[in-house]
Amino acid sequence: MTATAADYTWINKHFPDLAEAYCFTLVHNLAPLAVLARLGGQAEPPQTGVTAIVDAAFDLPDPSDNARQFIAMTTVREWTLLIEPNGYLGVTEERALPASSGTRWVSHFVNINGHDAFLWAEDTTARLSFEPGVPDSRWGTTPNELLEAMHRSGFQFSDETSDTAEQLAPEAAFALSEHLTGVRITPELLNDTTFICGSAQTG
Repeated sequence: MTATAADYTWINKHFPDLAEAYCFTLVHNLAPLAVLARLGGQAEPPQTGVTAIVDAAFDLPDPSDNARQFIAMTTVREWTLLIEPNGYLGVTEERALPASSGTRWVSHFVNINGHDAFLWAEDTTARLSFEPGVPDSRWGTTPNELLEAMHRSGFQFSDETSDTAEQLAPEAAFALSEHLTGVRITPELLNDTTFICGSAQTG
């Protein structure tokens, strides 16, 4: 069954602190510590559940200048899930594309100012990149390959009218990520997992 934005409306309800600003990334067939190494990261103490990882992210030294970004990681079948509270490394092409060498990299981001991004990369190449709130503007080597899946996921295009779709752009990004990876993010996964943690320089 195809995932839609409606399947992810629980994010705001159950995890409002995380929902304000985050980056979720899924990386295929690469272990958490290997992903962290590709990002030039260092280990941090493990944390259990979303509240703990959000707190840990804001407890890093010098949080005001975002010198280091906190990353929580876990394995979901053949994928590594990375969660960056208030982060963006996963959609930063200068960092993500080299890190995607030999693998599939699917990442989406939103921040408290309403900025957002989605990135699908394969082996250092951006296949699709766009702002979920403005899905009409896309770039990458295959910017139109997922158009049907994007419509099904719930993105609102300029030739469509809806009172809710634009507000559900972040949820639609979760649904499109699930389409590309087969990984469904659930409240239980976020609440119950003990995450391997690390941090990496943002610059």
